[in-house]
Amino acid sequence: MIDPDDRVLLVRFEFPNTGTHWATPGGGVEPGETDHQALRRELEEELGLGGVTIGPQIWTRLHIIPFISGHHDGQRERIYLVRTAAFEPQPRLSWEALNAEYVFELRWWRADELEASLPMVPARFIEHFTALRRHGPPKQPIDVGI
Repeated sequence: MIDPDDRVLLVRFEFPNTGTHWATPGGGVEPGETDHQALRRELEEELGLGGVTIGPQIWTRLHIIPFISGHHDGQRERIYLVRTAAFEPQPRLSWEALNAEYVFELRWWRADELEASLPMVPARFIEHFTALRRHGPPKQPIDVGI
């Protein structure tokens, strides 16, 4: 999610086992939903933003989570470009509900504020965001890694 000043909206997640991570807003696709329907629902719930125009899919990411039991779980993420006017996020969900989903902060960032030391997901977010700002959306989604 990028505003006209090229700021990016990120979510601060606080996970019990892995700590703080900043990532793009979004969430899971419910049964019967398309990617676009799920993204619109998540943006309404988490940001209070409706009526967005969803741009092209720009990135993809496979995230595998190892469990102590030796089993693994994971998710395949598809990240879409959403350009929007600047706005102040007003989540429809309560902060208690958002905290239960490990969401603790919503913040706009200028490119010059993003630091390599920030725990980002994907880890090379700054590199990919910089390329997106300089060159526009890729012709095909890019695998951005972990």
